[in-house]
Amino acid sequence: MPSEKEKMLAGELYLASDPELVEARTRAKGLLHRLNVTEYLFTAAAQGILAELIPHTGQNFYVEPPFHCDYGSNIHCGDNVYFNVNCVVLDVAKITIGSRVMFGPAVQLYAATHPLDAVVRRTLELGRPITIGDDCWIGGGSVICPGVSVGAGCVIGAGAVVTKDIPPYSLAVGNPARVVKQLDAPAE
Repeated sequence: MPSEKEKMLAGELYLASDPELVEARTRAKGLLHRLNVTEYLFTAAAQGILAELIPHTGQNFYVEPPFHCDYGSNIHCGDNVYFNVNCVVLDVAKITIGSRVMFGPAVQLYAATHPLDAVVRRTLELGRPITIGDDCWIGGGSVICPGVSVGAGCVIGAGAVVTKDIPPYSLAVGNPARVVKQLDAPAE
């Protein structure tokens, strides 16, 4: 029988109060407290905390505190990823971020969701993975909803609420976000 963590990562209904999950979230909160309070500047100590919190990152991973996440271990980043202040990443499912991705202030990535059935929702939760391609810029205050993929080279306008997949090299704005312009792919 799969563990609650295995169910969570598989996108199945799971019990968030499972002791293993509670322990993992508590560990993350301890590391986040150190990052956001004790090591507020991006020092070598802060880099060490981030490496422990989010072990699946490429080179030049940079976070401006404060930063918040559920587990950290379900966030996977390429090289040259930048999070500005006040970003929230609810990583109950895998969140994959490509290389050369910038997040403006207060961007929120929500892999966490809840059942629509009120009785089921009383005890169980679920998550859907999020994928953000290479060379994206996610504008300040944007929300990326569960299960969404943002293609390579996209720009998501400030304050956008992304509820559906965005094709590569698109400018998407609004609530809900809609593609308003196709962007040129780089000639490499």
